[in-house]
Amino acid sequence: MVSSVRRCSRTACGRPAVATLTYVYADSTAVLGPLATYAEPHCYDLCAHHSERLTAPRGWEVVRLAMSTSPPRPSGDDLEALADAVREAARGSREVPEARRAPPRAGADPMEVARRGHLRILRSPDP
Repeated sequence: MVSSVRRCSRTACGRPAVATLTYVYADSTAVLGPLATYAEPHCYDLCAHHSERLTAPRGWEVVRLAMSTSPPRPSGDDLEALADAVREAARGSREVPEARRAPPRAGADPMEVARRGHLRILRSPDP
């Protein structure tokens, strides 16, 4: 999934990014395509305005991949994943079944009830 809102890499431009610019120095080519899934250190995110006005140095070719110039909108998959995460979080608030409880370890946190991967379920502190 694309991060929350990435901004245009151009100085003093705060518009949302819609395209990613990458340079292929060996071929003297600038490639402008859809916004990359995540920010890369050697790529530049551009807004619709700057992506439309992009020019390359003399002798370079600009390759424009087909893309939408509007900011990305949440898809049905994104909304379904969010709903699933909320449902799982609501289920996690119930007592953990005995079979899923973590065995006590030496020096373990006494507040820890169970583990699931790198996540821990902690006992509520007594009032």
